[in-house]
Amino acid sequence: LCRKRGLLTLFAFGGSRSRRRFCGCLDVLNTLQCRVRVSGRGNFLNLEEAALLSGPQRLRGNWQRMGLAANCLRFVEALGVNEEGAEESFALLQDLCRVLEEQDRLPALLPLFFRLRLAGALGFAPNLAYCGACGAPLTDRALFAVDEGQMRCAACRAKAALPATRYGVELSPAGLDLLRRVQQEFPSAWPVEDGPSPDRRACARAIDGFVQYHLGLAWEGGYFRRV
Repeated sequence: LCRKRGLLTLFAFGGSRSRRRFCGCLDVLNTLQCRVRVSGRGNFLNLEEAALLSGPQRLRGNWQRMGLAANCLRFVEALGVNEEGAEESFALLQDLCRVLEEQDRLPALLPLFFRLRLAGALGFAPNLAYCGACGAPLTDRALFAVDEGQMRCAACRAKAALPATRYGVELSPAGLDLLRRVQQEFPSAWPVEDGPSPDRRACARAIDGFVQYHLGLAWEGGYFRRV
């Protein structure tokens, strides 16, 4: 993932043997300074040299946290990052790595929070502040209409309930505040308090439904698949 260009595929020929050009720095989650050249025929990018700027230490010895990191990285790969969202996505992933490396406590829904935040960085953020039907600010319990990707206030829900064939998730004010904070902040500022279990379940269902319906990705068997 490049700070300016987004997600790229690079070929490091001889990378497993080189002691001068790469110096053992081609490990997952490392931050590198790279020199890249287009191949002679212009059909791929060649990683010619890389210097290690930073990399996690404690994280590599914690398999549970490495699993969280792998989940988030697979989402980055599956969703893709273009040049327009590259800088914010790069900063988001770096902050996530620092959190996994340094913080003692983590949010229970960290991988789901990351999906919502990365989607927002790439321009896919649902509006959780206002009713999508009437535009009123949301101050009470509200319904997230998953297929529409927008909220419904209590008044609009009373006027026109969702048909039984459509999927909605009811969110409390606390759940809405949590998701808004996740949308606006980097992982280091996300709250680590667990909160009531019904709110956690509702937030998880809302994020998972949004990612599946609007981004077309579902986590199954250790991978994201298109749905």
